[in-house]
Amino acid sequence: MRGAVRRPVRGMVPAALLAAFVLVGCASESRYADVGEDTGASGEKPAQKTEAAGKTAAKAGSVGAPGSACPMPVSFDLAASWKPKAAHVDKDSEIGAALGVQGGAVLICEIDAKPTGNIGYLRVWQGEKSDGTPRRALERFAADEDGAEKFTYTEIKAGDLTATEVDYTVYSELLDERKKERAFAVSTPDGPVVVHLGGMDTEEHEAMLPAYELAKKSVRLG
Repeated sequence: MRGAVRRPVRGMVPAALLAAFVLVGCASESRYADVGEDTGASGEKPAQKTEAAGKTAAKAGSVGAPGSACPMPVSFDLAASWKPKAAHVDKDSEIGAALGVQGGAVLICEIDAKPTGNIGYLRVWQGEKSDGTPRRALERFAADEDGAEKFTYTEIKAGDLTATEVDYTVYSELLDERKKERAFAVSTPDGPVVVHLGGMDTEEHEAMLPAYELAKKSVRLG
């Protein structure tokens, strides 16, 4: 539901192509459309989902270290019930480039929020060593998302690391409205890493912010 081949509009790729692209944890709110999720007969989401916005989730494990579900250049803490799976992207294939590469960064991990009752993912993307600073990597990443605009960049600390964070909005064709997204980037010896939070809509995004904030607060190298 939610940037060439020009790459296909994310979330609008034919099912036959998706079937050919073996990406662990593929269905999603943005690049891999998460239609058909049950939000109740009225289509309304539970009211309690927005209560957690702005808070930091309690730690319930971690991901990123060797031997974890997603070995990565960084590690960070996970919120309860979020389920990580490694992504294996063939960036030289048409479908891999369309769905698994954004702004030069390659998808390496998806952390699924559906077990918590929300529709969305924390996704981790890894850039090339030549991609430069976290700010440069993040600018390329955000600008390469279809329908993205209204970018606000902030220099921050993520864990003990120097980082850049961006807040922006994306137009959802499915919902015919704009929705919030955000991401932060840090430098590693293996290239910049971007941690991104989308969501089916702004309400889902805000409900998942505590898990994102936990990742940002706890991120470390290795």
